Amino acid sequence: MVSVSSSAIDELKTATRGQLLLPGDAGFDEARSIWNAMIDRNPAMILRCAGVADVRRGVAFARDNDLPLAVRGGGHNIAGTALCDDGLVIDLSSMKSVQIDPAARRAYVEPGATLGDFDHEAQAFGLATPLGINSTTGVAGLTLGGGFGWLSRRYGMTVDNLISADVVTADGELLHASADSHPDLFWAIRGGGGNFGVVTRFEFALHPVGPLVYGGLVVLPLDQAKSALLQYRTAVEQMPEELSVWPVVRLAPPLPFLPPEAHGKPVIVFAMCYSGPVENGPSVVEVVRGFGTPVGEHLGPMPYVMWQQAFDPLLTPGARNYWKSHNLDKISDGLIDALLDAIGTLPSPQCEIFLGQIGAQTCRVPVDATAYSSRNTQYAMNVHGRWDDASDDERCIAWARAFFAAAAPFALGSVYVNFMTQEEGGRVADAYGPNYERLVAVKYRYDPHNLFHHNQNIRPTA
Repeated sequence: MVSVSSSAIDELKTATRGQLLLPGDAGFDEARSIWNAMIDRNPAMILRCAGVADVRRGVAFARDNDLPLAVRGGGHNIAGTALCDDGLVIDLSSMKSVQIDPAARRAYVEPGATLGDFDHEAQAFGLATPLGINSTTGVAGLTLGGGFGWLSRRYGMTVDNLISADVVTADGELLHASADSHPDLFWAIRGGGGNFGVVTRFEFALHPVGPLVYGGLVVLPLDQAKSALLQYRTAVEQMPEELSVWPVVRLAPPLPFLPPEAHGKPVIVFAMCYSGPVENGPSVVEVVRGFGTPVGEHLGPMPYVMWQQAFDPLLTPGARNYWKSHNLDKISDGLIDALLDAIGTLPSPQCEIFLGQIGAQTCRVPVDATAYSSRNTQYAMNVHGRWDDASDDERCIAWARAFFAAAAPFALGSVYVNFMTQEEGGRVADAYGPNYERLVAVKYRYDPHNLFHHNQNIRPTA
């Protein structure tokens, strides 16, 4: 434990507008719990920042007192790096402002905002930017790792829609990073994670979307999965960019449109969102309905904000989560076989494997345009191990690792950094490929002593 004098702590309390929580304080244990219940850390203090001044003060305090520093946004953080032991956590979750300029089609978003906060404000004007697929995800962490979701085939990665950002760097400066101002820092934060500072405001471009989209689920029994995936593989080549279709294999949840006898049985689900004219939706998704004989389906027009919340019940906090991920440029026969083998041995009802379809616009941006480099990725595949009881840890982790290994020969070798668990620091260079050395140089320029290292860390080289 690094010792900090009580007078220094009192000084920090007085100098900040937010709340400084110490062990034993009311709310401290709640503040140190995060979405993934596998993470259990004991910080020395948690600074709930109320604004930029608090962030600057917190960064300086950690640096000057040689404290481990972690930065927490508004959402999930699978790897658990939002917390540290015996150090300072800069907690941004209270900074949730989202301001929309509908005439300029811009959103100004603080780092504690969730996707739900963002969508709520933007959709009031029929506007959106590509974000993730779960409303409780934090905008900041999602964006800094690249970000993709239902709108990405049409409008690119989240970082392709980032116009500027305000960043508190390791020396406590507040810099405005954009194409014209600190362009190297702006390049690096578009995929490079929290390695370069604390972003206190994001500026995004917005696009006309909704408020209604056409989408939903088509659920097929597992014995039709191979045939369906082969048809899907062919069909994607003709799909319009307004349509995104994600295959998911898992045990069927007790959805109201599924017959009770299907609940808990292995299924393949095609989850889809079409953001073009709603009246064209039925004809556009008809191809997916033809992949097999559904055990159930739920398709129709719905508010975009509602679709963005559709998977929230499967991603509530408090469960134990372990992910393994590959980027794919195609769905090969061998991958399909490995996928179906893995579903035959699911270790818990909550485990699933999905293929997040991107491609299209995400592939048209040059590899060196942003730190996010995986521009040849057509599908970000995630093995989502999820269970409730710690006694199942070994079994569930082993299952995820086994499928990950079986799928590796059919994958690109790169990985989406936001899907990496904490043990995967060795894959950081894989996440950035040809952009890694440039990221190291930017890291050295803005954080030479690696103050921001509780992340998928890019180490500065002297």
